Amino acid sequence: MKLEGRVALVTGASQGIGHTCALALARAGASVAVAARNQPKLDELVAEITSAGGKASAFVMDVADEDQVKAGIKSALAQFGKVDILVNNAGITRDQLVMRMKRADWDSVLNTNLTSAYLCIQSVIPSMLKQRWGRIINITSIFGQMGQAGQANYSASKAGLIGLTMAIAREVASRSITCNAVAPGFIDTSMTAALSEEFKQNAVKQIPLGRVGKSEDVASAVCFLASEEASYITGHVLNVNGGMLMG
Repeated sequence: MKLEGRVALVTGASQGIGHTCALALARAGASVAVAARNQPKLDELVAEITSAGGKASAFVMDVADEDQVKAGIKSALAQFGKVDILVNNAGITRDQLVMRMKRADWDSVLNTNLTSAYLCIQSVIPSMLKQRWGRIINITSIFGQMGQAGQANYSASKAGLIGLTMAIAREVASRSITCNAVAPGFIDTSMTAALSEEFKQNAVKQIPLGRVGKSEDVASAVCFLASEEASYITGHVLNVNGGMLMG
């Protein structure tokens, strides 16, 4: 899975899965444009990649803001000349039972998790179409496949990403551009760290492999889908969940 000469853009790269994906893509040889809201964390990530001999630059953007997305990706294209690999990873949660969920919390989750992916894809597609090569990878979730009580907004946004993935895959396949999704299950990140120990223990009982996943597990799947080895895979949802959901 060599990615020398490729340029990858990763959203939500300041922490968690996005951070690990950026490091993995850089180790595979890609130049990486890392995007998120947190400038200091992005700078630390860029320093980590460059100190290991890789190439990376930070682009501060709130993916829920259309103008920031367009400006940030325009800057990335100007600096690197192209974007070959797009990883739509940015995501938030605003959990609440649907009967109590505020419209603002619904809108913020849908805008950040789903609409941002559409905006990022729209911004990088011209570069991919021109060179007739591209990899679009959307980070969805097991809860976009099976739902989760108290996460109607999050589950809807992640299910929407799956539909978006399949639609885009059909639109751009003729130009040798693939679009796939990775659906993590229970992964050890800052987002899951806030959950109670009881919840975590019950979750592990539902995982046939008997452990919580690591962000590296997701990053490995992303690197595979970004590579030439995955050139005949498109419109696919790759489950990285330890067997928690099958079929």
